[in-house]
Amino acid sequence: MKLMKVIDFAHTLLKESITKKEIVVDATVGNGYDTEFLANLVGPEGRVFGFDIQKIAIELAKKYLAEKTCTDNIVLINKGHETIKDSIPEQYHGQVAGAIFNLGYLPGGDKQIITQGNTTINALKQLLEIMKPEALIVLVIYHGHPGGAIERDQILNFVQTIDQKQAHVLQYQFINQINQPPFVIAIEKR
Repeated sequence: MKLMKVIDFAHTLLKESITKKEIVVDATVGNGYDTEFLANLVGPEGRVFGFDIQKIAIELAKKYLAEKTCTDNIVLINKGHETIKDSIPEQYHGQVAGAIFNLGYLPGGDKQIITQGNTTINALKQLLEIMKPEALIVLVIYHGHPGGAIERDQILNFVQTIDQKQAHVLQYQFINQINQPPFVIAIEKR
């Protein structure tokens, strides 16, 4: 067996958890790569809600997705992920099967614009409210940039306080690599 890179591990967890026709969330759309991944998992009868605060990210993702996949099942929302509960129609509350976060900054974008621990924690709380049982949230935490360690610590502190009766929380991390390698937090709602 070969150990998986963190993004491959994150995708494997989601592949094992999400099926066709389900409702999923890309909480940090960025360039649209995870949005495409999720759209392929749920198929044309599923639905992907993608969030990003940066208009440039939404535009880049729209262009990328138009070239790569059918976009009929994708709704891109130019808002922060802390608006998940209000932005996803109530008809889907209780049906959300999975979500992914890639925390940090937009690759190739302004490194001053980064995800924040308080908004990410708010989004996690909202997701746990609107997800179905056994739904999965995967966070890929990049923390080597300025501000990244603060967000990392806030998220780790939060997920350690989630009641085990509400969710299982897993951390996947390479512990002997230099330069603050990214790691995965997976939260499975019970």
